[in-house]
Amino acid sequence: MKKKIVYIVHSVDTEGPLYESLKAKFDRLYDVFNLKLSPKKNILENLKNKKINLNGKEDAVSTLLSNHLTNYNDNWKKIDKMIKNIFSKNFRNNDKDSFGGSWIFNWHCLDHVGYKFNPRKRTLGYHKIYDYYSKVLQKYKNNKDKIHWHFHPMSTYNDAHRCATSYVNSPELYQILCRRILERNWFPSVYRAGFQTERPDSNWFLEQWIPFDISNMSTLNNEDIDNSIDFKNGRSGDWRRAPKDWSIYHPDHDDYQKIGNCRRWIGRALNVMNRIGSIDQKEMNRAFSQANKNKPALVGLASHDFRNLETEVNYLRKMIIKSSKKYPKVKFKYAEARDAFVELVKFKEKTKKIEKPIKLKVIFKKKTLSDVPSLTIKCTQGKVFGPQPFFCIKTKKKRYIHDNLDFSKNKQVWHYAFHGDTLPINDVDKLGVAANDRFGNIHIKRLKFRGEKSPIEF
Repeated sequence: MKKKIVYIVHSVDTEGPLYESLKAKFDRLYDVFNLKLSPKKNILENLKNKKINLNGKEDAVSTLLSNHLTNYNDNWKKIDKMIKNIFSKNFRNNDKDSFGGSWIFNWHCLDHVGYKFNPRKRTLGYHKIYDYYSKVLQKYKNNKDKIHWHFHPMSTYNDAHRCATSYVNSPELYQILCRRILERNWFPSVYRAGFQTERPDSNWFLEQWIPFDISNMSTLNNEDIDNSIDFKNGRSGDWRRAPKDWSIYHPDHDDYQKIGNCRRWIGRALNVMNRIGSIDQKEMNRAFSQANKNKPALVGLASHDFRNLETEVNYLRKMIIKSSKKYPKVKFKYAEARDAFVELVKFKEKTKKIEKPIKLKVIFKKKTLSDVPSLTIKCTQGKVFGPQPFFCIKTKKKRYIHDNLDFSKNKQVWHYAFHGDTLPINDVDKLGVAANDRFGNIHIKRLKFRGEKSPIEF
C-alpha cells in the first residue's frame, strides 16, 4: 500500500429527521450549560449573536444555537431534497481525490425502537432508516457509499431523543441485529457508538462480533468537553485518554481508551462544524503530516443526516485541499470505512495480502433415538472474528431470539440443540447465523423451516 496517504472516511450517524421546538432549544441550553431562560424568539436571536451576557459562555452558546446546528432536516421531504443534492454528479465530482475518486458517505443507520416518548418526532420502527437509505443507494448505483451500523442505548424513561450508556439494559440491541439478519440479510462490520459513548459492556459486546469501530473522539484540547455539563467527567463521548493521532488501535479489555490486546480496531472520527470534538485545519494538517512520515492516516469525519451535509462537505473539502497543498507528496483518498480500515490493518500488520473471505456452513440434524434436533455450524473458509458467530431465531409466534452456541472440541465448529433448555424445533420459523472475519468480510446463512420437511436456505 501507499504509505504517504490519508484516507478520508465520512461517517454519518444516520438517524432520519429530527424536529426541535423553540422550547426544546432552551431545554438543551439548560441541559448543556445550566442556563434557564424564557423560550422566546428574540432571546434566541440575541443568544446566537452573543448579545446577552453569559459570564464567558457567549461563544459556546452561540455555537450551540448556530443556524447549521439548529436548522434541522425535520421531515423526510427535507432529507429527500438534501439527498438529491449530495448524490448529484456535480456535487460528488467536485474536488476529486488524488486518484480521481468522488466523495463517499458511510451511512451508519440507526433503528428507533422501544420508545414511549417521542417529542422530537423521530421515525420509529425497525428498518425504517435502513430501508430508506438502501433505496437511495440502489437508485444512485454509481456511488461507492455503504451502509454501516449505529446504535443508541435505551434511555431510562424510554425517551427517543435521549441516549443512555448501558448495552446490558438495552434488549433492543439484540432485537435490531436479529431482525436485520433475518429480515434484511444484513450484518455490520463497521460501527459508530451512539453519542460516541462506550463503556465496558459495549466494549465487550463489540469484541464478540464487529471488527471495526470508528467512535474515538479524542482531541488535543479537552476544554470544550470540560465546559459542557453533558460531557463533563466522562458523561458522554469520553475519549480523553484515547490515542490522539490518526492511526487505529486495538483497545484494552478493561479500558476501551487504552491500547491493548482486544481483537477489534478503533479509528478516530472528529465532528464536523460542531460544538464538541470538531475537526479543524490543525487536525487535518496533523493527518497529512503523519502520512508524510510514511504512516498512513484514517481521518474519520462524523456528521448527522438531520443536518445539511452539503454545507459540511464543502467545509471539509476546503480544509483537505489546503492540507494537500501544504504536503504535496501526500495523496488523499475518499474511502468507504471498511476499505480504509483494511488498508491500515495491512500496514500495521505488515502484510500485502489478506486471506480468503469467511464462509459458513450450517447443517441441520433431525431428531434421532439418541439425540434431539440440532445444528452444526462450521467455518469452512477463513476464520470467524470473535469467539462465535451471531446466532438468532424467529419463532412461530414472531419472537426474535438471540442465543449462544455450544462450543465444539474442534476449532471454528459450533453446535446448537433444540430441547427444553433452549426451545423446541416445532416453534422455529427461521434462524440465522452471521459472522465477520477480521477484515470485515461478512457471511450470513439463513434457514426457513417447513413443518416436517428439512429447512431450506432463503
